[in-house]
Amino acid sequence: MAGKLKQRHSEQGPRLKSHDTAKQTPNQMRPKFSLEYLQKGYCLSDCTKDEKAAFADRLHELSQLTWQQIQQAGRHKQGFEKIPSESIKSGIPPCITDDVVIMAFRFCGLAPMVGFRRDEVFFAVWLDRDFTLYDHG
Repeated sequence: MAGKLKQRHSEQGPRLKSHDTAKQTPNQMRPKFSLEYLQKGYCLSDCTKDEKAAFADRLHELSQLTWQQIQQAGRHKQGFEKIPSESIKSGIPPCITDDVVIMAFRFCGLAPMVGFRRDEVFFAVWLDRDFTLYDHG
């Protein structure tokens, strides 16, 4: 039996489907969310119980759409708006380099979660629940 290769197990079965993302662009994919860079003073621990629930609901709602659908939605609905980095009143963390586009999604009423996108992942950096991060005009 020397030289016989082991049979490879399928990554797909009757209940498990393999996600073939190689053929999709990031805009065709559903967003994933990371809280890795949340900043002190603007993070979940500063939120009320209701704000935390609204945040979880919003992430779930957005995760059901593709980035393309999100880009076509209104900024106060399921979409986002771009925020100039110079308008941020808090310090800009090192994860946000000059080439990064800062984006804001609404998560609790009009309160924005502000962060950036890398491929299909949105990194939340600030939860601006008291509207002090930037001028909301």
